[in-house]
Amino acid sequence: MTTTEHAPPAEPARPAGLPRLTPPVERPRADCTVDASGRITWNVHLTVPAGARPRLLLRLRPKKGQPETLRHLLDLEPAGPDRLRAVLDPEPVLAEGRWDAYVVPASSDHEEVRQRLLPGLRDLRALVDGRPGRTASPLAVRIPYATADRYLAVRTWLRRGHAEAAGVRVSGHTLTVRARLHGAGPAAGTTVLLRRRGGDDTALRIEPRAEDGQGGEDFSFTVDYRDVLNAGGSGHEVWDLYVERPGGAPLIRMGRLLDDVADRKKIFVYTAARLGGATVRPYYTLDNDLSVEVTGD
Repeated sequence: MTTTEHAPPAEPARPAGLPRLTPPVERPRADCTVDASGRITWNVHLTVPAGARPRLLLRLRPKKGQPETLRHLLDLEPAGPDRLRAVLDPEPVLAEGRWDAYVVPASSDHEEVRQRLLPGLRDLRALVDGRPGRTASPLAVRIPYATADRYLAVRTWLRRGHAEAAGVRVSGHTLTVRARLHGAGPAAGTTVLLRRRGGDDTALRIEPRAEDGQGGEDFSFTVDYRDVLNAGGSGHEVWDLYVERPGGAPLIRMGRLLDDVADRKKIFVYTAARLGGATVRPYYTLDNDLSVEVTGD
């Protein structure tokens, strides 16, 4: 059984007499496996008192200074000596963001009694080939990962439309991208849009090339950095990549979501090009979206 709950604005104090989990020698650790549908199976290594029925808590990490707003609870069932199991099914989908994983007693999800999970083995082989577990709109993606402070979390994306950057190649002063549209129909009639971040609506449009692929969703395009510099100003600029559809439909952000990499920014680093007094390079943002950065002297 799973339930999704809206958290109260503030954590109440722990009620008197509420039992804590028996503290293990180490914090509880969880192995997790993702299958082709996006289902995540959790195997939690934890010793609990006889008759105890803890649950697995996923809580959407709030922005700094903001209260928690979403929590998702999963029943943990006995699966062997000192082992408990929970299953996160493809439905319901989770809101986009980072979900931290905890173990809590069955009677509470309060801050003072929950124990954060350490990452164990993560079997993400079903994600490596880049096929989404959920192909309908919205596109729902889940990737379990180890956080910077070495705890277990799940990175999620939930998007009505998505342009997957399946291949990125830098050569001299050009950037060539192979991509596929998800949840947005065929690529015919679309335009690649580079929009300068900052709200002034400065944009550079590029006509994509159709690629062989089922359904006509595959396309490619080449960005000439000289065109970016001519369209922009001076100093530091970031240009975000989108797909623009005819008829005023919402823009579709381009990025790389459909594999086993939760955070690409520091892993995929591309060669920068030097043009005059500017340095230009493509990069992945903290949300794994694709952008182009221009840095002036």
